[in-house]
Amino acid sequence: MSALDESKELLYVVRALDVLMSSGIGLEAGLTNIAKGGYGKISKDFSGVMDGVRKGRPLESELRRVMQGANTDGYKRLLNTMINNVTQNTDIIETLSKLGERLEEERTESVKSYIEELGGVPETLLSLGMIGPIILSIIGLAPQLMGDLGSFMAMPSPAVINGVVSMGLVLTLVGMAMTGIKSHTKDPGL
Repeated sequence: MSALDESKELLYVVRALDVLMSSGIGLEAGLTNIAKGGYGKISKDFSGVMDGVRKGRPLESELRRVMQGANTDGYKRLLNTMINNVTQNTDIIETLSKLGERLEEERTESVKSYIEELGGVPETLLSLGMIGPIILSIIGLAPQLMGDLGSFMAMPSPAVINGVVSMGLVLTLVGMAMTGIKSHTKDPGL
C-alpha cells in the first residue's frame, strides 16, 4: 500500500516543489513546506528528513536514508534529483519540471490502460445481471410449461428446480461481485 500512497501524491509534491523553488525558496524550505503539506507518506518522510537535519545530520545522508525506503521509481528519481542538487549544485528547477512532465505522462498512460481494461465491465455486469435471472426463471418455469410431457420424460421435483434456480441466482450475484472486485483491484489509485 505504501507504493500506492507514494504514487498518489508524488506528482503533486513534484509540482509543489517546482513552484516553491521557482519562486526563490530553497530546497530545505521546500522540504519543510511539503512536510507540513499533508502529502501522506511523502510528507512523513520529508518531516523525518528535516528532523534529522535539525539534529545536525547532513541533508544528503537523510535523503539517501529515505531513498532506501522508497517504493516507486518516480519517488526514487525525485530523491535522487534532490541529492544531486545538494552534492553537485545542479539546476533542480528544470529537473523538477521535466520530472513532473514525465510523471504526468506516466499517470495519463496508467489511466488510459485502466479505462481500456474496464471497457467490457458494464456489458459483463449487464449480461450477468439481466440474462442470468431470465434464463434461471425459464428453467424454474419449465415443468409448468411442459406439463403434459411428464409422461414421456421424467421431470425433476419442484424442490430440485427451486434449488437450481436459487443456486443460479446466488452464483449470478457472486459473479457480479467478482467482476466489480476485479475492476476495483486494477484501479491505478489516482
